[in-house]
Amino acid sequence: MNPILSKYAKLLVNYCVSIKPNEKVLISSTTLAEDLVREVYREVLKAGGLPHVQLEFRDQAVIENNESNADQLKYVDPLYAQAMQEFDAYIFIRAPFYSRSTQKMNGENSKIARLAKQPYRQRYSERTGSLEMKRTLCEFPTAAHAQNAGMSLEDYAHFIYNACYLFEDNPQAKWEEVSRNQQKIVDMLNTKSDVRYVGEGTDISFSCAGRIWINSDGKTNMPSGEVYTAPVDDSVNGTIHFAYPSMFSGEEVEGITLTVKDGWVESWDAKKGKLLLDRIFAIDEGARRFGEAAIGTNMRIQEPVKNILFDEKIGGTVHMAVGQAYIQNNGTNKSAIHWDMIADMKQGGKIFADGDLVYENGKFL
Repeated sequence: MNPILSKYAKLLVNYCVSIKPNEKVLISSTTLAEDLVREVYREVLKAGGLPHVQLEFRDQAVIENNESNADQLKYVDPLYAQAMQEFDAYIFIRAPFYSRSTQKMNGENSKIARLAKQPYRQRYSERTGSLEMKRTLCEFPTAAHAQNAGMSLEDYAHFIYNACYLFEDNPQAKWEEVSRNQQKIVDMLNTKSDVRYVGEGTDISFSCAGRIWINSDGKTNMPSGEVYTAPVDDSVNGTIHFAYPSMFSGEEVEGITLTVKDGWVESWDAKKGKLLLDRIFAIDEGARRFGEAAIGTNMRIQEPVKNILFDEKIGGTVHMAVGQAYIQNNGTNKSAIHWDMIADMKQGGKIFADGDLVYENGKFL
């Protein structure tokens, strides 16, 4: 038994999704994460839960995409379908084989498969939004994402475990402390109606009236460290520049600038990857509206690693996501995608709430 993976599994099962006896749990990953999956499986059983495991093998998604006909692409795995509709918890452990494997895929086939799963993703959003289904997303270190981050596999593993507080004697106690501190921020923001982000290349405002700011304290993502809401759909106005590079659908994008009027992304540009933006914004109408606005607070993450699970949590940043809104925020925008884009606020960035300065240079006042 690997002690750090045992500690990781205990955190995922007992803190992130708090498994109770007889709860059905879907544990989903790839064969690369077998060592962590084994420990999670063990902890679910010790908690009295009913674990189901789904492991993807190397090139499975690529083979399915390139070799399937339209009817096969529309077929949805019955375990996945049942889990999204009925299971009590979902633990998704990312452990990719390749950094850009989806570039080998047929784009039209990907769209067919994505749309076939949309009803189940929608049900997943509804059930996680109402807390009927508990879920957590986490990561097992693999060479693919280490390469994206420009790190050795050993350094990348250390980065992940440090961001999750796994080197602490009691990681759960640290996350409970994070939760308490972020709740003060959330309580303040939930008394406000209008928010404005100002920074280099950025001056954008939105209404959050009737929406809910939520404390992301490690129970739905591990690691976490952010507070987030869903902007009122037609209230977003201005320009925002996302300087940090990111990966989406296996492709790298950098230097994104969006211009928005009454909630609609009117124009877009990027130093790198504009063609991907063109494709994403053509998926559906909801892809050109915002589903999320957020503020990253995890000070153990300071540099982007081209992995949104970590990059959106960078302490001293904000991010906004085009596409699907979270029901738990009272969000209403619907889309087949949800794409978070990150802007630095550490060099002169400011956040105003109802006209009051509440945040400056990457920190709340």
